[in-house]
Amino acid sequence: MKIEEIIKEKRGTIVDVRTPGEFSGGKVTGSVNIPLQELIARMDEVKALPQPLILCCASGGRSGQAHHYLSQQGIDCHNGGSWLDVNYYQNNTK
Repeated sequence: MKIEEIIKEKRGTIVDVRTPGEFSGGKVTGSVNIPLQELIARMDEVKALPQPLILCCASGGRSGQAHHYLSQQGIDCHNGGSWLDVNYYQNNTK
């Protein structure tokens, strides 16, 4: 399933893996901030989120790393790339 479809159907959770400082400077409405460096320590929280997860960051690099790790843990997730792209999909699929 495409990321745009998941967002349009309001399924799952958008998880922003940027730092709290980056997140406070702009974010996708309704997204959850779990920085990449905290992902392992917060796995119980991640597993409790409605899946699939749409992962985003500044450019797609950190969300790609998060996608790789979470997929290996059995989490249904997708690399959404830049939070700006995910924000665009959310605002234009209503």
